[in-house]
This record gives sequence, structure tokens and C-alpha cells, in this order.
Amino acid sequence: MWVTQAYRFALNPTPAQRRALASHAGAARFAWNWALAACITRHQTEGKWWSGTELHRLWNQAKKTDPALGWWAENSKCVYQEAFRDLDRALREFVRSRNGRRKGRRLGFPRFKRRGRCRDSFRFSTGAMRCAGRTVTLPRLGTIGTHESTRKLARRLEGGTARVLSATVSRTAHRWHVSFTVQVDRAVPTRHARPGSAVGVDLGVRTLLTGVDDRGAVIEVAGPKALRAGLRKLARRMLDYKTGWNAGKLVVADRWFPSSKTCSGCGRRKPSLSLSERLYRCEGCGLVVGRDVNAARNLLVLAASGAESRNACGGGVSPGLAGRPPVKQEPGATPGVGDRDCRRVSGGCPSSECPHSLTQRVTA
Repeated sequence: MWVTQAYRFALNPTPAQRRALASHAGAARFAWNWALAACITRHQTEGKWWSGTELHRLWNQAKKTDPALGWWAENSKCVYQEAFRDLDRALREFVRSRNGRRKGRRLGFPRFKRRGRCRDSFRFSTGAMRCAGRTVTLPRLGTIGTHESTRKLARRLEGGTARVLSATVSRTAHRWHVSFTVQVDRAVPTRHARPGSAVGVDLGVRTLLTGVDDRGAVIEVAGPKALRAGLRKLARRMLDYKTGWNAGKLVVADRWFPSSKTCSGCGRRKPSLSLSERLYRCEGCGLVVGRDVNAARNLLVLAASGAESRNACGGGVSPGLAGRPPVKQEPGATPGVGDRDCRRVSGGCPSSECPHSLTQRVTA
């Protein structure tokens, strides 16, 4: 049987295509406002509104006679037509809601759209609408790249088991998307896999849903916790751009950077450190400090040597003494010799700046 479903893809347009997308969204917004003003004017005098077809006829007359509308040809004519149809549908639903013939919450009268205060979107219902690989083709806009593969829909279109009815382009933040409304020929089984079976599904708070079938089997689906992940990413992003406001530079430690396991005094690393240990006790130098303070000191060293660490190909992985830069790994640097390893070198430290070599010379 034929069913209607949507396929949504994130677009990856070029700068010129971005301008074209914004132009089409602005044209749809202008057509809505122009048609709404015409309907309000007629309703004040005649007590009725223009239909979508009548608005299209008025537009065809106005765009040829009004010099201020000479830019209309820069965008697809389908954008204006769909805006008129959307307004016609909104007015009809408003009347049905006011008369109590529409279920759900009561709808208000359509409002004028303002750039930045409404969602940028427009729709195509005619013209070339297809997809292939990582691209989609839309009327007047041509071929636009996508972030993901469109192969699943493309195979159905090529095989004749799907037909595109319309394509809606919208913008969320700075990302453009296209949603294809498609009629798909799906094979519906004539017989259920378990005839007569039933499942009770409860939408919960701590779990997304809990289901129990007639055999007593319990199925629990955990919630996606999108808010927690979104807030974490939003905090990682705000810290980045707000640091740049003050001419600062953000250095992000690797996920496996041992900031808590590494001693901020001597650089010795513990093989394991449980979360219950809130005090860091170093067995090498005897340092006793709060676990979080110790980690913050190590991150301070990493931040202070952030630019050098990237050029040194990993110098920030093993921080040295607090306040001192980590050991370099650049060509020509002596590997394995640092403040924490110089005691192992027979005859003292080869570096003249090392405090241990200076102590040995003074003692001698």
C-alpha cells in the first residue's frame, strides 16, 4: 500500500547557495505578508477573505504592474504559490477553531512574519526534486550537497517505489535542512506475526517507555537524555567563544588526560585513582592536596604550554613540575630526561639549569 512519509536531510550549501536559500525564504515571508494585508483589507470592506487561488491571480497582476515587485523573478514562482496556500489554510483553520469545529487548542488570527522572529522556510511542490549520493536537486537552486547520504531515498525513487510530493526547506540556527514529503509503496503483510497478541505501553518519566506483552515479558527503553547532552555541549561552546571575547585562548584537554592521577608536584602518575579518594597523596614527593586542586594545577600547566604542546607533538601529555613547562619531544630534545628523571642519571643532570645538578655541584 502507498503511505506518505518524510525524509529529512541536512544541507551543506556553498556561500552562493546560502544566499539563494535566504532569498527564497525572504520571498516566502514577503508573499505571506503581502497576501495577509490583502485579506485584511478585503475583510474590512467586504467581510470575507481571498482564497489561495484568488491571491495567486492578484499576485500575477501586481507583479507585472508594480515596479517595486520587479525582484520577484529572482526566486521560484512556487515559493509564492505555497505561501498563498499556507495562508489560505491558516485562515480556514482559524474560522473552524473559532466556530468550535476544530479539535485542540483555539487558534489565533494569522500574524505578519518578521525576519529574525519567525522560522525561515519555503516549499516546492513542482519542478525537479530528486536526490543522489550526497546531493539533492531543487528547482531554481540546483544541486546542493548534503551532510549525510541520500541513498536510501534515491534507491526508492530509481526503483519506482517512491514519488516526491513536495520539498520543504527550513533553517534551524545556522543549519539548512530539506524535508521531502514522499509517497512510498510499502509491502504490508497480510497476517500479523503474532495474531491476537497485545502490548501495554506506558510512557514514563525516568524511562522513555515500559511495555508488557500478553506473555508477561517486560521491555524498558531508556530516555535519550538529550537535554543533559545539549547543556554539556552548550557549556563547552559558550566557554570557547567567550574566552575569545577577552583575547584569551581555550586549550581543551584530551578526554584521557590524567589530570587527577598525576602529581602536580613531581609529575608521578598513579596507575589508578578511585572516585572516593578526594585527597591526592603522592608516594614519591609526599604531596597531599585536594584531588580537584591537583587536577586544576596540572590543567594550568597544560594551558600555559598549550601552543608549545601542539608544536611539540604531545609535550602536554605528561606535565612536569608545577609552574614549569612539560618535557619537549621536538627533534633534538633529549628524550626521557626531565625534572622527575634527572636523579636517575649517573653523575648528575646534564642540564645546567636543573636544580638537582646545581645542588650536586654545590655539595661537591
